[in-house]
Amino acid sequence: MTASSVPSIVLRGVTRTYGAGSPDEVRALRGVDLAIPPGETLSIEGPSGCGKTSLLNLLGLLDRPTAGDVLWDDAPVGSKGERERARLRLERVGFIFQRFYLLPTLTTRENVELPMRAAGVPRDERLKRSRELVAEVGLAGRERAFPHQLSGGEEQRVAVARALANEPGLLLADEPTGELDSTNTDAILELLRSVQQRRSATLVLVTHNPVVARRARRHVTMHDGTIERDVREA
Repeated sequence: MTASSVPSIVLRGVTRTYGAGSPDEVRALRGVDLAIPPGETLSIEGPSGCGKTSLLNLLGLLDRPTAGDVLWDDAPVGSKGERERARLRLERVGFIFQRFYLLPTLTTRENVELPMRAAGVPRDERLKRSRELVAEVGLAGRERAFPHQLSGGEEQRVAVARALANEPGLLLADEPTGELDSTNTDAILELLRSVQQRRSATLVLVTHNPVVARRARRHVTMHDGTIERDVREA
């Protein structure tokens, strides 16, 4: 990974409104300002409906702001065309979700290969890298297992390996331990921490669990679409 692949991210006065002007209008984000330097480990905490996932979707270019600017390396990305945004997501962002979203008909290795296939990585390189990633997340020997043959913790490990497939500089994890017991929660959080450190990547972790949030060095607390608190540990 090159230093340029880890973006510096800035949000300026970002709002996100769903159903604007309708009786069902929802103001998910209300003038959010946030700066995330490269290599940051950041948790975003708050109750359901506070805007955490909306904010994560803007950081990962899955959505566009209603108003305000989203900048990567001082360049606006919120208004880019969908093709360019899709390319940036594929090459520079790794997503990890609460539900693992593994394809049930594919093996562990084949699930990890999917982003590389989309990026046009040659077959031999895909095979080599997928084996390395499966081993890195502690599943060596399970390359041919299908999702139904894995535990929840193992499935999330596969999802982490898949998120790393194209060596992203930005890792976005949305409630990645929400489906796991306490033992697997600790294991996945430690895995994410070690992966982030080895790669000097940026890790943004969304959670409603304060115990999980405290595993990050910087803690952002949201309430009603605004940032209520932003604290960095010494």
